[in-house]
Amino acid sequence: MQILPDIQLAQRPGIAEFGWGHPHPALLPAEALAQAAALVLSRDWRSALAYGAGQGPGSLIELVRRRLGRLEGNTPAAEQVMITGGISQALDMVCAQISRPGDVALVEAPTYHLALRIFRDRGLRVVAVPCDSHGLHVDAAEAMLRMLRSSGDQVAFLYSVATFGNPTGATLAADRRYALAAMARREGLLVIEDDAYGELWYDTPPPPPIFNLAPAGPIIRLGSYAKVLAPGLRLGWMLASPDLVRRCVGAGVIDSGGGVSHFSAHVVAALIELGLLDTHVERLRDALRSHRDALLFALSRHLPSGCTWNPTLGGFFVWVRLPAGMDSAAILPAAESAGVSYMPGERFFAEGGGQNYLRLSFSLLPPDELTEGVSRLGSVLRRA
Repeated sequence: MQILPDIQLAQRPGIAEFGWGHPHPALLPAEALAQAAALVLSRDWRSALAYGAGQGPGSLIELVRRRLGRLEGNTPAAEQVMITGGISQALDMVCAQISRPGDVALVEAPTYHLALRIFRDRGLRVVAVPCDSHGLHVDAAEAMLRMLRSSGDQVAFLYSVATFGNPTGATLAADRRYALAAMARREGLLVIEDDAYGELWYDTPPPPPIFNLAPAGPIIRLGSYAKVLAPGLRLGWMLASPDLVRRCVGAGVIDSGGGVSHFSAHVVAALIELGLLDTHVERLRDALRSHRDALLFALSRHLPSGCTWNPTLGGFFVWVRLPAGMDSAAILPAAESAGVSYMPGERFFAEGGGQNYLRLSFSLLPPDELTEGVSRLGSVLRRA
C-alpha cells in the first residue's frame, strides 16, 4: 500500500538540498507554540474551535496593528487588516477580486516563481519589468505601464517582493520605494508588496515598507508567519484599503467557511500576547545569520572564478550568476549525482532567460552541510 507524504519537503539521502526555501526543524518554535496553544485551549477554546470571523479574529487583528505600530511607527486601521491563510492564499484571493482573465500582471525579472503560477492559474498575462541589485527599475515599470495601457491592455497590478526578494535577496532601495509609491498614486496602479522576509534582516533593518509610504494609496501589503514562525501554521495578514478588505471578507468562500486558519490565528495571538514572538524572531535572526555567513564564506572558497553573487542582507536566499554560456538547468543532473541540488534560475523569469543563474537557500541546512554542499557544487561547476 502506498503511503502518502505528510509534508511538502522531500529531502533525499546524501544530497545537500539548496532548492527548498524551508526552515530547518531546529528553527521551529515548537515549545513556544505549545505554550500558546495550551493557553488558547484552556482559556479561549470556545472561540478558537468555532467558525472564525471573516476578517479574522479581532484579538489578532488588534495585536498585528499594535506590533506593526511599535516596530514601524505606523499603525494601520483595523478596517485595513485581514488575517489570511499565508501569502499564497492572499495572492489568489486578491487576484479573484481585482483581476479578470486576460489582464496583465507586472512582475520583477526575476521574481518568486510560485507567484507566477498563481497569476497564470487566474488567467493573467505576466509581463516582466527589469531589475538590478537595488530592485525594480521604477521608470521602466512606468514606461511599460503606459505602453500597455496605450495598446488597450488592462494592467491589474504590479507584484514585488521588495525586501530581501525571492530569489535574488535584493532589497528595493529607499529612493525607489518612494518613487514607486508616488508612481502608483499618480498612475492609479495597484501594487502588491509581498513582505514575507521583512523581519529577517541580519545586518541592518530594511527601508520602510512601500505601504507605509503611500497613505490611502493603491498598495496592498502581504505578511506571513511562515518564515518567522512555522509554514505549517498557514497564517498571514493583509493590509489593504477598507473597500478591498470588505470585498475579500464578502467572498463566498469566506461566507461559507469563516475566517481561514482560525485556530492558528488564535495560537499566534496568544504567542504575541505572551511576548514569545519577538524573542523567537531575535533568536531566528541570529541562527539564520550564521547560516548566511557560512554559505557566503563557502562560496568565496569553493566556487570557480567567473561566478558572482551579492552579499545577501536578509531573507533565505543567495542568487549566484554563473559564467556566460553555463546553463544551471542543464548542469543540475550532474550536480545531483555529485550530492548537491539547487533551483535553476530560469524558473524565476516570466518571459524566459536566467539560464546562467541559480538560487541557493541557506534556511534549511546547518552550516556544516552548507559548506559541504557548496564544496560539491564548486567541483561540479569546475568540471562543467
